[in-house]
Amino acid sequence: MIDRVPHLLAPYDAVLLASFGGPEGPEEVMPYLRRVTAGARIPDERLEMVAEHYYARGGISPINAQNRALRAALAAELDRRGIPVPVVWGNRNAEPFTARALDEALAAGATRVLALVTSAYASYSGCRQYREDFAAALVDRPVELDKVRAYFDHPGFVEANVEAVVAAFAQAPEQARLVFVTHSIPDAMQEASTVDGPGYVEQHLDVAAVVAAQAGERLGRVLDWDLAYCSRSGPPSQPWLEPDVNTHLEALAAAGVRAVVLSPIGFVSDHMEVVHDLDTEAADTAAGLGMQLVRAATAGTHPTFVRGLVDLLLERAAAERDRAAGRPVAPPV
Repeated sequence: MIDRVPHLLAPYDAVLLASFGGPEGPEEVMPYLRRVTAGARIPDERLEMVAEHYYARGGISPINAQNRALRAALAAELDRRGIPVPVVWGNRNAEPFTARALDEALAAGATRVLALVTSAYASYSGCRQYREDFAAALVDRPVELDKVRAYFDHPGFVEANVEAVVAAFAQAPEQARLVFVTHSIPDAMQEASTVDGPGYVEQHLDVAAVVAAQAGERLGRVLDWDLAYCSRSGPPSQPWLEPDVNTHLEALAAAGVRAVVLSPIGFVSDHMEVVHDLDTEAADTAAGLGMQLVRAATAGTHPTFVRGLVDLLLERAAAERDRAAGRPVAPPV
């Protein structure tokens, strides 16, 4: 049960690590893909093509194991700071679902939960869709839930990516070009993301510029860089953000570039979009072009990233205490 001693995360008494989820066996792959694409009217024939990416890895997505590791790292950092709250974990699209995680928090005695999602950027799929999932899970559950803000520009996330880029360049030729990669989204979703502030693309461009500048300073040179996209899944008639990373590699090769460092800046861990779209497909494209490719690490459980996530939890908790005391606070994102 929850220890009711005063702590820095008050008024919250549990943390929810909220993620996308993935299958953990061949029998889970198609049900998972149908949940992910619900309402999109994508035929099973198309889903079966995507399913092959999972079957090639035993039907197991790496994301759940990575979330277990992140959950353990967050719990350890909270414990190190003397904050006695449980960290529960729930997914939008696979077991353990969000509702199950909230039941776990309730069973521990939680009444107010703070959610941290494994998407650093603000967009429909990275923010609002999680809020919709939370709202559905909260029905008939006597617990309050708030969400930590988008954290693409937080120093902990930035520093983890800077170190990853510097380490990748240590394995690449000096003339290698830096290519940041993120998940493509429909153009309409990008447009909607600009309503309340910088849009999805602008967020990536902002953080990529900072990461490239800081990594370049440590390497002692200016890094030329681009932003490319992966994991397009919509019909050909629907415009999505471009260029695709494979198309971009072809364009770079045609311009004489012979080495690249790929930085998956849009992802917080090495899940399927990274290990398939980048480590498999983009790597094959580069090899076919005679281009050397080095892939930088994601933030994962980098200690600076984990400390930054806990800082974000404490930031929101402090804002809630200010609000309760009648002090002015910035609106949460």
